[in-house]
Amino acid sequence: MDLYEHQARQLFEEHGIPVPRAEVTDSPQEARGIARRLGGRAVVKAQVKTGGRGKAGGVRFAADPAAAELTARQMLGTDIKGHRVGTVMLAEPVDVAEEFYVSYVLDRTAGGFLAIASAQGGMEIEDVAATRPEAVARIPVDRAEGVTSATAQEIAATAGLPPQTVDVLMRLWQVLVREDALLVEVNPLVRTGQGQILALDGKVTLDDNARFRQARLGEHGERHQDPLEAAAAERGLTYVRLDGEVGVIGNGAGLVMSTLDVVAGCGARPANLLDIGGGASAQVMADGLSVILSDPAVKSVLVNVFGGITACDAVAEGIVSAVDTVRLTKPLVVRLDGNNAARGRAILGERAHPLVEHATTMDGAARRAAELAHTA
Repeated sequence: MDLYEHQARQLFEEHGIPVPRAEVTDSPQEARGIARRLGGRAVVKAQVKTGGRGKAGGVRFAADPAAAELTARQMLGTDIKGHRVGTVMLAEPVDVAEEFYVSYVLDRTAGGFLAIASAQGGMEIEDVAATRPEAVARIPVDRAEGVTSATAQEIAATAGLPPQTVDVLMRLWQVLVREDALLVEVNPLVRTGQGQILALDGKVTLDDNARFRQARLGEHGERHQDPLEAAAAERGLTYVRLDGEVGVIGNGAGLVMSTLDVVAGCGARPANLLDIGGGASAQVMADGLSVILSDPAVKSVLVNVFGGITACDAVAEGIVSAVDTVRLTKPLVVRLDGNNAARGRAILGERAHPLVEHATTMDGAARRAAELAHTA
């Protein structure tokens, strides 16, 4: 369960992490009043659950209360990467001298948590990680010990962060532990011209299994959910919108995430991901395809299923029934492996739908889906 920035900021403040003064509103008129209370100037930030807001025009400076009202009016109701802006947060401007990046994230491969930190924070952190990986420190965190003062000092020293960040690193770990989080991220964590350390932006993902303990955040956090995510949730499906052109359907979170990586390795970008879970009945496949095909950015769809308890021939029957139920408008590449895979591929071959292809390997299926997306 991802939180909005203002909710992450609330958690930071509750745990003693310094943040700029800020207020949230869904009213342009109220935005004027908030800016006045903040001293006149304000940074207006769209509250959407996606990254890259700054580059998409979702973070703008307002020089006075009238400008804050106008900016909020222009921003509210707009679309940022498929997410409708329902609220904006107005924050007090900060004199930034240096920007850093810090986060704790669940490392499922290692079965623990990982601290990730860099002295090169800000909007270009992804480029830094890709082009200068040595500038991003990755330090495993002992699950039993957690982030002690010594651990925080090690993280800061390894990443080249100033000593003043040690206290924030310790408190950020407490956010992760006490709030049932899988990810806590501050980007940027800044040092102001006056030497103060502040968390300017935050991202927090809570464990869905702990929703009953985090109801105060969950109920409000779903108010402005992406419409396609909401449609998928109503059908019991897990859907996440991304910013590419290949729709991805799989059974199981691990397989879906691996498929995203393979698609990216083939030179395409995933447009979304949809996990159908352990079942792939005709209705489940119809619901999944309906959601995926509703995204106008999708140019092709890749279905990657490993048959286990649900055999591949049952999955294939579901796909055949689904394409008869849902008007298929984009090419569909299907890769079936595991239990009764050969029979499943035979069923797809017998149906011979002109927009449905099947591949025997995940790499081959991803390559074909990427080709079809690029030629669409």
